[in-house]
Amino acid sequence: MPTSQENHSDYLDPILDDKTGLTSTEAAQRLKTDGYNELPSTSKRGFFRILLEVVKQPMFALLIGGGFIYLLLGDRLEALFLLVFACLSIAITIVQESRSEKVLEALRNLASPRANVIRDGNTQTIAGREVVMNDLLIVNEGDRVAADATLISSNDLLLDESLLTGESVAVRKLAQPALANNPSKNKLTIAPNGEDLPYIFAGSLVVRGKGLARVHATGALSEIGKIGRALSTIDGQQPHLQKQLHVLVRNFSIIGAIAGVFAVLLYGFLRDSWLEALLSGIALGMSLLPEEFPLVMAVFMAMGAWRISKARVLTRRASSIESLGATTVLCTDKTGTLTENKMSLVAIQTQNEAWEESNNHAVTSDLQKVLETAYLACAQQPTDPMDIAVHTLATTTLKNIAEIDQFKLVRAYGLRPDCFAVANVFNARDGVNQAYSKGALEAISALCHLSDDQFAAIQQQAEKLALNGIRVLGVAQATITATQLTSLPETLNELPFEFVGLIGFADPLRSNVPNAVAECRTAGIRVIMITGDYPTTALAIGRQAGLDFEEVLTGDAIEKMTDDQLMASLKVTSIFARIRPNQKLRIVQLLKQNGEVVAMTGDGVNDAPAIKAADIGIAMGGRGTDVAREASSIVLLDDDFGSIVKTIRLGRRIYDNLRKAIEYIIAVHIPIAALAIMPLLFGMPLILTPIHIAFLEMIIDPACSIVFEAEAEENNVMQRPPRNPQTPLVLRHRVIWAVIQGIGLSTTLAIILFTARQMNLLEADSRTLLFTSLVIMNMGLILINRSFSASIITAVLRPNHSLWVLLFSVSVILTITVTWAPARQLFNFGMIHWHLFAFSLIASLATLLSLEAIKWKWFQAKQ
Repeated sequence: MPTSQENHSDYLDPILDDKTGLTSTEAAQRLKTDGYNELPSTSKRGFFRILLEVVKQPMFALLIGGGFIYLLLGDRLEALFLLVFACLSIAITIVQESRSEKVLEALRNLASPRANVIRDGNTQTIAGREVVMNDLLIVNEGDRVAADATLISSNDLLLDESLLTGESVAVRKLAQPALANNPSKNKLTIAPNGEDLPYIFAGSLVVRGKGLARVHATGALSEIGKIGRALSTIDGQQPHLQKQLHVLVRNFSIIGAIAGVFAVLLYGFLRDSWLEALLSGIALGMSLLPEEFPLVMAVFMAMGAWRISKARVLTRRASSIESLGATTVLCTDKTGTLTENKMSLVAIQTQNEAWEESNNHAVTSDLQKVLETAYLACAQQPTDPMDIAVHTLATTTLKNIAEIDQFKLVRAYGLRPDCFAVANVFNARDGVNQAYSKGALEAISALCHLSDDQFAAIQQQAEKLALNGIRVLGVAQATITATQLTSLPETLNELPFEFVGLIGFADPLRSNVPNAVAECRTAGIRVIMITGDYPTTALAIGRQAGLDFEEVLTGDAIEKMTDDQLMASLKVTSIFARIRPNQKLRIVQLLKQNGEVVAMTGDGVNDAPAIKAADIGIAMGGRGTDVAREASSIVLLDDDFGSIVKTIRLGRRIYDNLRKAIEYIIAVHIPIAALAIMPLLFGMPLILTPIHIAFLEMIIDPACSIVFEAEAEENNVMQRPPRNPQTPLVLRHRVIWAVIQGIGLSTTLAIILFTARQMNLLEADSRTLLFTSLVIMNMGLILINRSFSASIITAVLRPNHSLWVLLFSVSVILTITVTWAPARQLFNFGMIHWHLFAFSLIASLATLLSLEAIKWKWFQAKQ
């Protein structure tokens, strides 16, 4: 692989077919030779970085410190075992963190900008990282350029290269096919910010137009690679949840540190045994240190993003996961999201004639002229569903298709914010030059300078079609003189267009949309459809989808409204038609001002402001532009509305399970701390030492980070209103519930401890009894906290493979620990007195059943 690429001609083949591109075999070979089209990532955390982060954690320091003190006391076996536990703790954390990193890396790869290339003579959409040298790259408005390339052809191409140059002014690009096919002739400087040059660069954004280019540099050899600018798709902002967890960790750490120091001083002064005092302080500190919180957050966010990706949704920002459960308004477009985006051309009309697919009538010569005009206004290599639909019908219907395919394209005009129409200028029959245009009815009417009466008549035709959910476009044509052809205007308005007719497209509603809309309504989420289509078409689709359709508000009506008037309408209107991008932004802003948590879908360049302004921006992965995806929080890989609802459901599940894990952590640390404190208060020997607490951590860590993460959703997850985004992660009544659980277990352990003392049990026997009881109650605590709404019996029946693996493993290890002599010696355990064990088991079960009864009443009262 070359290390420098100043002279790009060294790495380009002199002649390549600019119609067929590379073969799949050639592309695979180049990918193998040159590597992926990506820059070295600085955001990946390798094994040693994760190891360093784990070693720096306070829990590791406490384990090593405890082992050192055991060595000073002469207990080499305990010291060795504590060191083994430290290594095991490191291994578990590294495995979980590495798993999270692999998930995040897979998501980064999935989020790679896409690229359209020509291979084997066909247009293909591939991941940007798979683009190779000499690929034929197709760029369209809204695309991020995937690699440095030389233009073979271009139409009205304007690029924003500010990522490379810092200059916000877009630059025009002109193709020079001779250079693309014979790079050795190049005498131009290949550098960004060159006006009218044939070079486009990775990372730049296509503001307008389209082009075909040959790739001459990829990855680290591109211009963006040379200056070391890395583009990251995983947002680095700290989620609100993480901030809350940091506060919890800080508070618990302070309490643990103070309690640990207090325990050392109390034990040391009262018993004059400072090494044992240090062990006591370390044990108490370990029991209170919430080192699971950061691990839980990391695993839940990574695995949450992975689970969401399984629903064909890519999470680009961790903060969006926590926002999903708070969504109150879901703004969606129509085409491709509510509908299948499988367009078919079903209607052609002039002022006097009409053809519909359903009536099987022949397409007359006048109607063929409409179809021909629409065909010539489409892209020659169509990717847009409507263009494909026109091409499909035209190739089977037009009698002169072979002739018009020979027309020479002179210039193409792309869609602009001020003109929702596209056009192609051709050198057509016998030297006659003509422009063919199609677009929104208002735009075509303006280009043709129709009178109000003429426009009203055409609009009436369109509305009749729209009543059946048909999307209508106008088509027009203009004859251009030879003089005009030499200096074509920059905009279409200056060309003498004449109205030709209407074409209508059908796009059926997705089958899962009505159920998804109904599910949103049950979950307290209002669905609003915002479309650029006609009110009658929007109303027809809205009615099929199950939206509230009492009123449809149009873009023209919105333009005349004040913010107060529009805000009032937003409270009762769910269907918006003929909406422009700036009006989308206004709708989002007003909804947010009204206290709504807004999710907004979009696919175009002009949708980016509204997507970015929304609490959750949703971009289309299939038909969306790169700029829309970059502005979004999540990306729909299949553009399906049902996937949005699945994602909201998953978001609520993730948030619920995170709460369960946090509350379990709080609850389980209380009895551990109690067993560490009670000997100090009542002058008894230490019950729990660092070895025992390390053993307990081996249960707690996987329980809170793996078992709870894998928990199924609550039965009422989509039957309750969205949560308030300002609501803290750990609610006051839930903290109280966690404390009640902890106190309940601590009380039972105290009863067992004093019963053992009354029966004059040996210290080691008491420790065995108490430790076994604590582990059993810990496992019961996991079962209790599996569900807020279901009973423990129902929760036990819910599938969770990770839970049963954990419970089985803990049971086996506990049995070995208390029955195998070498293990008993290591943990300083004594014999099991089965009658006392039966007593502790009954007491533990009674405690757990009591807590279950309290939970049922507690949460019913809170609801």
